[in-house]
Amino acid sequence: MTALASRPTRSRASTRTGRRVIVTAGAALVLLLAVLASFALGSRQLGVDAVWHAIVAPDGSDASTIVRELRTPRTALGLAVGLALAVAGVLFQALTRNPLAEPRILGISAGASFGVVLAISVFGIGTLAGYVWFGIAGALIAGLLVFAIATRAREGASPVTLALVGAALDASLASGVYALLSIDARTFEEYRFWVVGGLAGRDLSVTAQVLPFVLAGLLLAALVARGLDALALGDDVARGLGHRIGLIRLGGGLAAVLLTGAAVAAAGPVAFVGLAVPHLARALVGADHRWTLAVSALLGPALLLGADVVGRLVAPPGEIPAGIVTALIGAPLLALLVRRARVVTA
Repeated sequence: MTALASRPTRSRASTRTGRRVIVTAGAALVLLLAVLASFALGSRQLGVDAVWHAIVAPDGSDASTIVRELRTPRTALGLAVGLALAVAGVLFQALTRNPLAEPRILGISAGASFGVVLAISVFGIGTLAGYVWFGIAGALIAGLLVFAIATRAREGASPVTLALVGAALDASLASGVYALLSIDARTFEEYRFWVVGGLAGRDLSVTAQVLPFVLAGLLLAALVARGLDALALGDDVARGLGHRIGLIRLGGGLAAVLLTGAAVAAAGPVAFVGLAVPHLARALVGADHRWTLAVSALLGPALLLGADVVGRLVAPPGEIPAGIVTALIGAPLLALLVRRARVVTA
């Protein structure tokens, strides 16, 4: 009887795994198409053969220059930033148990913004490659400060405590940013270019600077993925299953801080990716964080690159920054998520 009962269970598990593999392969295909569109589409359209020739055998033609000097850097940055924001969104939603959480919830984006403004106004740094390090440092300090304060609370670093401390720090740092901007017009002009959020104007050196932080964040996220599944069942259950929830929260939080700090420092505070992609991934593959993280890591850059392509096409020869396109998409989605959350709590 036991053997007969276990067969349907194994069959369902095998079917579920097969479906997840198909979904992941489909997400990889969507990302591949987004990368191809990023290389081929813009104020000047290029064929697939021209893109391929420019990549493998550059000949100094206009097509080669466009692909290698203009579109390759922004495509590479879009891959890194989209992946980082999407994975960070999964981590934040898991750590805070809040389906509306996204990379700004712990004040990390505000920390990166404060670091950038400080670099421009105090140290006179006027290049993106120069102040990206200040953005990363600001994000790291803000994240560590949130966790340090939260762990000293009576309940420890609980989801509610993290959210409250993060919101308070976000408001404080935002005030500091606005204070610095209000007294220095040059800082405002530099900051205005960065804060819109986008992939234009960044060269490959920017991607190279943030890539180690992204890779470190991904490694930590992979290590805590199984623990996040247990954490979703509640702290007591997770402890009963033998998980050390303090280490899970610390590892997941550090991963989220690294990913968000690197992404925001390089591309500005791009909205929507870290909020929506985790929801889409869970709808496709379920709540297993290993699969959710994998699918999010594919769909995040696909979404950001798609938004960047749309921004290039709607107003040629100019373009709309990807951060604005994602924000326009994200506003109605956020309203829908809030409405669904209210229905559930009612």
